Amino acid sequence: MRHTTALLAAGLLLAGAAVSCSSGPSYDDIVKDCTTALKQRAEAEKGKPTECKDVKADDYDALLMSQTINDLGWTDKDGNFDEGKMLEDAGQP
Repeated sequence: MRHTTALLAAGLLLAGAAVSCSSGPSYDDIVKDCTTALKQRAEAEKGKPTECKDVKADDYDALLMSQTINDLGWTDKDGNFDEGKMLEDAGQP
């Protein structure tokens, strides 16, 4: 897992820790499953994976953007966003 995704997931997990416990999976587990589903889905798939249905909208958007940036190759060796790589793809020096 890239550092960016890991840091994002860790933040979401901490936020999920504030949610009260229930008999089902914890919010942390739901976010982990969603992150895994986003990584494993085919490139052409555009819909929200079923594993992400219980992830809050803002959290899902952040996970999706993190995975998209990673898929586009716009991250450095540490998994952090690399603006230079994005600009190279855009044809700018």
